[in-house]
Amino acid sequence: MKPFFISTSIPYVNARPHLGHAQEFVLADVIARYRRLMGGDVFFLSGTDDNALKNVQAAETAGARVTEWVSENAGHFKKLARALSISNDDFIQTASDPRHAPGAQKLWNAIKKDDIYKKKYKGLYCVGCEEFKTEKDLKNKECEEHPGKKPEEVEEENYFFKLSAYEKELKKVIESGVFSVLPESRRNETLRFIEAGLHDFSISRSQERAKNWGVPVPGDSTQIMYVWVDALSNYINALGYAEDSPRFKKYWSGETMHVIGKGINRFHTIYWPAMLLSAGLKLPDTVFVHGYITIGGKKMSKSLGNAIDPMDIAARYGADALRYFLIREVPTFEDGDFTEEHFLETYNANLANGLGNLTARIMKLAEDYLSEGTRPESRGFPDEYSKALAGSEIHAASDFVWSEIQKLDQKITETQPFKLIKKDVEAGKKLIFELTQELYSIARMLCPFMPGTSDKIKQAILDNKKPDVLFPRK
Repeated sequence: MKPFFISTSIPYVNARPHLGHAQEFVLADVIARYRRLMGGDVFFLSGTDDNALKNVQAAETAGARVTEWVSENAGHFKKLARALSISNDDFIQTASDPRHAPGAQKLWNAIKKDDIYKKKYKGLYCVGCEEFKTEKDLKNKECEEHPGKKPEEVEEENYFFKLSAYEKELKKVIESGVFSVLPESRRNETLRFIEAGLHDFSISRSQERAKNWGVPVPGDSTQIMYVWVDALSNYINALGYAEDSPRFKKYWSGETMHVIGKGINRFHTIYWPAMLLSAGLKLPDTVFVHGYITIGGKKMSKSLGNAIDPMDIAARYGADALRYFLIREVPTFEDGDFTEEHFLETYNANLANGLGNLTARIMKLAEDYLSEGTRPESRGFPDEYSKALAGSEIHAASDFVWSEIQKLDQKITETQPFKLIKKDVEAGKKLIFELTQELYSIARMLCPFMPGTSDKIKQAILDNKKPDVLFPRK
């Protein structure tokens, strides 16, 4: 089994994290935890994109120093990761981490000289996307990702990357499966974009427009690296690309996966692999592209004031309750909606009255009738569960676990162990042990999804004791 490297994207720190950031944390964590559960050597990276222009503008609006603003908001992302029991091995902050700037500059120098050139350029720049837009990218002269904000017209001299030179090679590696994009709809989206013709893109901006914030272009003090060269290089920089470290050699040559949102698909499945090809570096194996979370049918937006604070939800209902919702009630690869009413409904139905009640019923029987020396077996995982998670079908895997929970609940209803034990003690004990064994198997399968709950159920079984209420009714 190859070493496995997995990363989230690195979000901008112009504001505190919202529910969409929590979703990405959790999806990546499920995959990382499952790989470890299967005995894999996993390195899980997250972090923050500190060097974007929108961070600088947000700090100016708030009347804060950029360094302090960026550091404070990056801290909120770290707190969210801890609050959701995210098992990341590292967290890179691109403005302050000493590994980052040297690595970004090394990548710039590694790109073929003929693939970088300087020219004057005039175009429409969306600060929200950190990208120049063409008229065809806009709807009513506005960016579709950031409605209500018209891109600003920018004219300056920048360095460009010759993306157009990589059309055929990018198409070949994607169609052959050497470079995998999940799901197929996002793979097709990428291929359509390539087939429409790739255009060279700006990879720097002037010191003046960047407000002297970011990684300097090697050999040109008048220019700052464009955010998509700077930010994307974080994945290899955190592994020690700058010094060609043993960690970089080990994990980047192994199996690699990026977990990202659909809004940055193009950057990760076209720009990033093209730069890696030019620099002679291995491509990531897989880019996993999830959808967005809407709030009551509307896109999350600071201007609408409808962004949900995941820290607040986790504090009131528990980390595993929020993890459950983001994994099972939101489709893995499509957009999903959140309302607190729906959250509360599923919390009570599937956690408090479902898993929580099932655990309490079985463990009360075990505590009353089984001896403390009774120990369940750690069996292999069902094929349907393993196949789903091996294919990153997180939603399908969680549905399978809940089908097993429902089957176990039905088994109790049909067999009525609390009545059987009074008629036939030995048969009753045998049945109760079977129920604890099946509950233990469910707890093990829950580990990637709801690690805290998994541990509590397994410990209760090992202690042969009914646990405290797992999910209090709300």
